[in-house]
Amino acid sequence: MSDPIALPLKWWQRLLPRNAFSQTVVLIGSLLLINQLVSYWSVAVYFIKPSYEQINQLIARQINILFVDGVDVGREHLSMVDALNAKVRDDGMTIYNLKQAREAGLDNATYYSFLSDQMSVYLGGEAEVRFSQGDKLDVWIRPPQAPSIWIKVPLTGINESDLSPLTLYLLVIGALSVAGGWLFARNQNKPLKRLQKAAVTVSKGEFPAPLPLSGSTEIVEVTHAFNQMAKSMQQLEQDRALLMAGISHDLRTPLTRIRLACEMMVEDDHYLKDGIVNDIEDMDAIIKQFIAYVRHDQEVVREPFQLNQLIQEIHQQESHRLAQIEISLADCPEIPLHNVAIKRVLSNLVENAFRYGNGWVKISSFVDARYVGFSIEDNGPGIDERKVEELFQPFTQGDTARGSVGSGLGLAIVKRIIDRHHGKISLKNRPEGGLLVRVTLPKKQTDHAGNMQKNGR
Repeated sequence: MSDPIALPLKWWQRLLPRNAFSQTVVLIGSLLLINQLVSYWSVAVYFIKPSYEQINQLIARQINILFVDGVDVGREHLSMVDALNAKVRDDGMTIYNLKQAREAGLDNATYYSFLSDQMSVYLGGEAEVRFSQGDKLDVWIRPPQAPSIWIKVPLTGINESDLSPLTLYLLVIGALSVAGGWLFARNQNKPLKRLQKAAVTVSKGEFPAPLPLSGSTEIVEVTHAFNQMAKSMQQLEQDRALLMAGISHDLRTPLTRIRLACEMMVEDDHYLKDGIVNDIEDMDAIIKQFIAYVRHDQEVVREPFQLNQLIQEIHQQESHRLAQIEISLADCPEIPLHNVAIKRVLSNLVENAFRYGNGWVKISSFVDARYVGFSIEDNGPGIDERKVEELFQPFTQGDTARGSVGSGLGLAIVKRIIDRHHGKISLKNRPEGGLLVRVTLPKKQTDHAGNMQKNGR
């Protein structure tokens, strides 16, 4: 039973970036965004807000002065609006009744609650403050001394956008900061990506040129250690190949002499001669497998080739000894491959099917959106599926149900060839009995890191 506490963690992990590049960009972007928001809030609270509160206070003083001596409405002034307008004269303030204020643009003005609350305190009653932007910024005040009128005060040299002067700054600096973080993360991630591709190359039995030492100190040290490791592994591989090739070569010389001696044996000892010759042929086959395994199938040049052609060639070669060999071919396109190596795969797998089966073998080809492949079936006893992965290891043989003939290098060689083609191989038992081997090869050429490349033709 799974831990119920761990389920939300797995869900959150799906939302977070996985690679170091994305994590670095998100981290830097988040820190910079928080920094910009804090800066915006600090300047707005400690600079912009006090400035507009001071402006609000000055306007409130003017309004208080306007009403301090009362308003004389007589023959000279037909209404309070006229009397107040005459009183302010050239101060820039204009007084409107509600109808006049709407005609002058009151409805387009924006209400500010914090300034209205402050104005109410300064004027000693409920007041309302609005801002409108035309050719200039206008402040509209509805004073508690005369709730039916509106006073408009123009503010020259100030725009409504000045109420949020950090908005554009926040956007520009935030975008530049994220872009800078992206470039920083990209430069930091570049040597790591190069190191990852080189590691994949080494894992496939190839050894790239030494990587350049660039990046941070830690990355330079890791790259230097990787270069030394790759060099040591390459030297070890060369020594191993030389040792195996030397042993194989030296073993063939006495085997040749033994075979010549067998040919000189008298006719009465033909039963002994046949046994020795068969042993020599078995030993020679094992030596060939050693050489093939050591070579790693180093041929890396792959040309577009028709897989069905290889299957037909194997069918023709093996039909003389396999009375029940069947083929079923799909309409497969040409794919980039090394035809000699893939033919060796087919030959080895058919040989296994013939050796461990009961005389029936079927070879089929298939194709899908990304892959072309083939399968080989037999009607033998099958295998223990729990030991499938072990069968691909060198010097590992099948269980007693499938026999134990040979050196145990056949499937290891097959696996190496398929891996070098960036393909896949799987083994499973057939429901009817026997074994099904399935091999898939990519339609497009791939580089050492497994990235798809264009076809060579």
